[in-house]
Amino acid sequence: MSFSYLKRLPSPSEIKEQYPLSEKLTALKAQRDQMISDVITGKDNRFLVIIGPCSADNEDAVCDYVNRLTTVSEKVKDKLIIIPRIYTNKPRTTGEGYKGIASQPDPEKKPDMLAGLIAMRKMHIRAIEESGLTCADEMLYPENWGYVEDLLSYVAIGARSVEDQHHRLTVSGFDVASGMKNPTSGDFTVMLNSVYAAQHPHHFVYRGHEVETTGNPLTHVVLRGAVSKHGNNVQNYHYEDIMRLIEKYNQMDLVNPAAIIDANHSNSNKQYAEQVRIVKEVMHNRKLSPDIRNIVKGVMIESYIEPGCQKVGEHIYGKSITDPCLGWDESEKLIYDIAEMNI
Repeated sequence: MSFSYLKRLPSPSEIKEQYPLSEKLTALKAQRDQMISDVITGKDNRFLVIIGPCSADNEDAVCDYVNRLTTVSEKVKDKLIIIPRIYTNKPRTTGEGYKGIASQPDPEKKPDMLAGLIAMRKMHIRAIEESGLTCADEMLYPENWGYVEDLLSYVAIGARSVEDQHHRLTVSGFDVASGMKNPTSGDFTVMLNSVYAAQHPHHFVYRGHEVETTGNPLTHVVLRGAVSKHGNNVQNYHYEDIMRLIEKYNQMDLVNPAAIIDANHSNSNKQYAEQVRIVKEVMHNRKLSPDIRNIVKGVMIESYIEPGCQKVGEHIYGKSITDPCLGWDESEKLIYDIAEMNI
């Protein structure tokens, strides 16, 4: 085999033992998990705002950003639940480029998986300690879930992962809100089949163990736009798209119908400033249709301290080194606008 085994990595339990979450923060996470669950199940009319950098590449800048959200969150807590994005793994279409802090703690140095697992966990814990907000991350690698499963209040499954059997079955064992993105093809049926799989119990192999899961009733969809066979971006956040989603949901044996709208990626054609307009259209459509209001439970926004993006090595504090993000000033204003529109 063409594998070179470099080192044995510690198990999730070993890493957790070295970097534990305190009892106080464990209780905080349980409270936040329940709040988010109540939104997904329709018991709470607040709106979810999942917001933060495309990829969490620098602990100081990310925690600075999350701490800024704390003040805003307090002001809108009656209308919104803010979930910071701390995405520690970055999917790459071709396999090239920065793959996230979990693989490469220093973007200018070689990958170091052990240091990455530690950096990933330390950053999440620091963010909770300093901000009082538990966060979202993307499960790019199911075997890495155990290293942060006690820290996250929201888990996203990306467009390239949503069709994968291992991702679907692993989500069936989660007890937190989990969003399944539509695949890059845009096929709603594929996405909803993923939700169906994750909502039901399974028996499979996970990290060298034979396991059983009970199913995750908090699994739902995330609409992130699509790419046509000609390579063009196709949006799926419009009124007609949501009505079609509702029709598809009603045809399947699913509980807690819910959708999150990803305002970036193919929905914005990666034009990060368009996220403001897209989110406002989503909020407007929720006012027009009770059905849309009932199913659209939140938005995802890519946002950082500085707008746009930079190349690795430019060292601009709080600016994305992957996809371009909305800047802080615009993001703060947008959050307040979302709160005003959530009536």
